[in-house]
Amino acid sequence: MEKYLVPAEENPRRTTRLYQWKRSLIELNGRLESKYRHDLSALLLQSYSQIGAFPHLYHTIGGGNAAIPCQTNQLNSRGLASDSTRQFAINKQGVSALEFDNKGIYLVSVTKSGCLTVHDFESLYCQANDSFPCFGKDERKCEDESKHVLHNSLGRQLDSVRWNLANQDEVACTSMKTNEVQIFDIGYISSEPVEVLKTRRAVTVHGSDIHKGLTDIAFTSESRLIASDTNGGVNVWDRRMSALPCLELTSNSRSTLNSIKLNVENQMVFGAGRHGIVYMWDLRGGRAPSAFQIHKEMCHPPVTSWKLSSMLERIGSLKAQSDIVSKEVHSIDFDPSCPYQLAFHLDDGWSGILDIYNFQVTHVHCPPPAWLNGSFTDLLSLRKPSWLATHSIYVVGSSTDNGIHLLDFYPDPSSPCHVDYSPIEDAERPSRVNRRNKQNRFIPLSEGVTACAAHPLNGTIIAGTQLSSLLVVSQQKHSEFD
Repeated sequence: MEKYLVPAEENPRRTTRLYQWKRSLIELNGRLESKYRHDLSALLLQSYSQIGAFPHLYHTIGGGNAAIPCQTNQLNSRGLASDSTRQFAINKQGVSALEFDNKGIYLVSVTKSGCLTVHDFESLYCQANDSFPCFGKDERKCEDESKHVLHNSLGRQLDSVRWNLANQDEVACTSMKTNEVQIFDIGYISSEPVEVLKTRRAVTVHGSDIHKGLTDIAFTSESRLIASDTNGGVNVWDRRMSALPCLELTSNSRSTLNSIKLNVENQMVFGAGRHGIVYMWDLRGGRAPSAFQIHKEMCHPPVTSWKLSSMLERIGSLKAQSDIVSKEVHSIDFDPSCPYQLAFHLDDGWSGILDIYNFQVTHVHCPPPAWLNGSFTDLLSLRKPSWLATHSIYVVGSSTDNGIHLLDFYPDPSSPCHVDYSPIEDAERPSRVNRRNKQNRFIPLSEGVTACAAHPLNGTIIAGTQLSSLLVVSQQKHSEFD
């Protein structure tokens, strides 16, 4: 009987590995899973390019209803004359901040020279697509002032601007030169704010006033907002009560706090600035509600703090390659698709993620130093990055070149910026899309970028530049993905 049996080795059975069909899961669940979106992010990063540029060449109404160039417009014109005057103009101007409203209908921006501008995004985007013939020519001839809803030339430096989350007709802006929060209603065509909030007067032991310029803003509700200052504090106002702060949060230093953010529950405040330390405060105070009303208990210290340079030193592979020193933090921001990821951006161009649950740095992006390619780092402007709404992609203006970095900060070791990322293990993952090597992307642009904002729905990126222009960066069809 045995002679009729076929030896097992002569008829080997090939084992086949069955892969899970992700498309069926998408069709059944009715939504894209986060890992599947991350797999597709490699294609997303390759699809962005600059499609339009809008220089700030607006005018204001002068005496006799005559249109005269606004201050930012005048600085732009001077900056084109020679290299020396151009550098002077760059130091005095540039887009310092910009932000979309909740629905992505309007875009607000402010410049160092004092222009507050609200754009209609649809008009901006349509004109960007029509402006292709303008590239390589004098783009000033292509400027159309009809695309903005409001343009106020306030004549004073502006450093931050935010929409009121509960009332999208209101925008608030601040300056490091003054201690005021100015609130404007875009329904009124007026250069005067509808409300002005001020910090409390502070004096030294010798009796002289302490300057408190305001650096960043965040709204907690329609009536409450907070602002960081140049004296290491955070001021909290309740607009129903007074034009003065109802609460002051203090750090353990008197250095400037450049950026503040609220967590998703609007209960914790995070701030960071010149000394490279991230602070966390609890707005609830950890006490009875009376703590917000009694003057003696108005000031609250931080709950905890993290020194970023010390946390970066814990990354062995990074410490072995770089001399890690404390650097100024330009900006912090929470990932809208992952609420425990707090992104930070440093003045030397480094970016990373602080996991506020595990108290560790999980992602790092370290571009080459400026001297390596013969360029220089812009230390005069605070760079303000932004997040794409759904892909954990961090958009950062380059500190040395004209362009932006699109950084994959997905909360998993499959991210190329993760401290535990392994290209070999990532390539062995079963997903077909994932076999494309994930990598960050640098998009060259026509000007140096100081601030970024991403549309909350379609992912279009608006970049504000050192010359006060707005650059439109959008997804384009690519032949490789047809």
